[in-house]
Amino acid sequence: MNVALWLVLLMLAAQLGAALSQGMQHCCVVLVGLAAAVVLICRRFALPGWKGFVLLVVLCGLLLRSSTGQEAMPTPLDPLQLVPSDSDQKPLVIEGRAIADAPVRRGRCQVLLQVNHLSGQVRDGRTELVVDPCFQMLRKGSLVRAQGQLVTPAIATHPLLPNPAKRLAARGSWTQFRTKQVELIHQDHTPLADGRRQIAAQFQDLAGEHSGGLLAALVLGGAQVELGSELREAFRVAGLSHALAASGFHLSVLLGATLALTRRGGMPLRLGAGVGALAVFLALAGGQPSVVRAVLMGATALLIRERGSRVQPLGVLLSTLVVMLLLNPAWARSIGFQLSAAATAGLVLSSQPLEQWLLQRCPQHWMRVLAPALSVPVAALLWTLPLQILHFGSVPLYSLVSNLIAAPLLAPLTLAAMTLALLILMLPTAIAAVVMPVLVWPVQQLALLLIALVSWMSGWPHAQLLTGHPQPWVVLLVVLALLPWALPSLQRWRLRGCLLLLLATLMQASVQLSDEVVMVRQWGRQWLMARHQGRAALMSSHGDLLSCQLAQQLGQGYGHRRLDWLVVMDPVASDHMDCWTALAHTVQAEHQGQPPLLPGQRLQSPGLMLRPLHGQDRRWQLRVNTQLHRFKQSGRGALRWENAGKAFGEVAEPG
Repeated sequence: MNVALWLVLLMLAAQLGAALSQGMQHCCVVLVGLAAAVVLICRRFALPGWKGFVLLVVLCGLLLRSSTGQEAMPTPLDPLQLVPSDSDQKPLVIEGRAIADAPVRRGRCQVLLQVNHLSGQVRDGRTELVVDPCFQMLRKGSLVRAQGQLVTPAIATHPLLPNPAKRLAARGSWTQFRTKQVELIHQDHTPLADGRRQIAAQFQDLAGEHSGGLLAALVLGGAQVELGSELREAFRVAGLSHALAASGFHLSVLLGATLALTRRGGMPLRLGAGVGALAVFLALAGGQPSVVRAVLMGATALLIRERGSRVQPLGVLLSTLVVMLLLNPAWARSIGFQLSAAATAGLVLSSQPLEQWLLQRCPQHWMRVLAPALSVPVAALLWTLPLQILHFGSVPLYSLVSNLIAAPLLAPLTLAAMTLALLILMLPTAIAAVVMPVLVWPVQQLALLLIALVSWMSGWPHAQLLTGHPQPWVVLLVVLALLPWALPSLQRWRLRGCLLLLLATLMQASVQLSDEVVMVRQWGRQWLMARHQGRAALMSSHGDLLSCQLAQQLGQGYGHRRLDWLVVMDPVASDHMDCWTALAHTVQAEHQGQPPLLPGQRLQSPGLMLRPLHGQDRRWQLRVNTQLHRFKQSGRGALRWENAGKAFGEVAEPG
């Protein structure tokens, strides 16, 4: 690998680091990583010291330029300019076109709207249209008119909670328009969106909600299909989320089958069929970053192959990523893009060396069959593990095993689903009504088998290792620790890599085992979490489903699979109780005006204790190890911190 290729790789790293930088700490971590990479290159290619210094300066300049030039800003005609003040909340009338489909979820619809007019004024910008209640899906290309309130989206008060403002800003919108009724003015002709809806609807009608949704996701990607949360969670815990995301795996299955069918034809036929397969995949899956990356790499590899040249996968990958980031640097912020790029880099750089390493250690005949199947998921896991820890704070513990078990089913199932999708679009309605149920049935059984396997594997003990969200420098240590195992040229550093990984683990474990009291407020709700030596308990001001879901995000984000006990300062509806009981071993909620705990009662687990204090006003005492904290409940479950930090025994016991 020459110096120019390393430079391209480092420039790409600078672009990714700039896109991920969200503060000074992130910038410092990226700069340290780039400096370490420059040192390795200088030693590998014997570059003079001044050249290494110049290289570092150039990369730092690129990092700063990228970080300051990627944030989109609202234009003078953006709807943000017309957001009324708090004292002037009169209804506004909006008119615009839906950019995507807006399915009904929990009785409401949300869709990004390209605004044409707002209160009689011409506008040019985007806003998120929120319709509540919503009874019918809004389709892409719908020109609608509505009357309601234009507001700025909420900003998350905690990094583990949803952040509508950040989510919408990444899509070029800085406002939300809330309404109760929408008037459809005109429906544009949208053949691609209609085709996607037809495929998803036919699969679910013929194969059922779960298996049909899985088949549709294998063709269109999980982002285009409404899948049940339980099914998505099972695939995520089992380490098979990539099967539901349109990516290079799905394209390789389609392109490989196409080239195999046309291998006896001439180059124009093979090239045309390959380009057609790429175009169909892009049209069905949409312009997601991972899809664009896969299509560009597939097109480049196809052209090089048909010219009779040897394909250099790493060069193709780097060229593709650099072109994508030059066209749209904000793509680097997409978690799907990062995981797709990292997994592909792992397959390109590490799968073949890992396969050879396995064959050298175990030359038996059975290993010759197993080594290729093992090397691919191991390489992808090594390169995506730091990103999983950084973004999700969790690692699928049995990812390698689940990929080995599911791999024999995924490839034929994906190819069969794509074939059926093409038949759904091409066959006349009368013929499809007779033929499709017969063709879908065996594929449905295969999908049900895969779902059963995934559900079984996701239920294994400790299938998901919750690490908590580490600091960026801890993730950097993990990256440096895994590099000697991912790159064969750094094999002699593997012992040091193990020491670095042990250091990162101990540092993160010290954070997870520390004592802490966290109070979070958002959307009129409040949560108080007490943590002690890897255990945790929670108090919630509200008992609705959203409060439970956000409490679950907080618990898992801090690395707690299940809480010791939980107190809800609000009545809990019976249909929401399952959510709360799944979150903690013991749940106490307000019932018929009675507080969760009466004077004299307490909730206690090792190092954690909560009890009400005597008196008319609701006051609580929380003990975390030897620290006592007092809270006063005011309003609807809201807690006010009265004092904190006193050692146990310093606070007088109530009379």
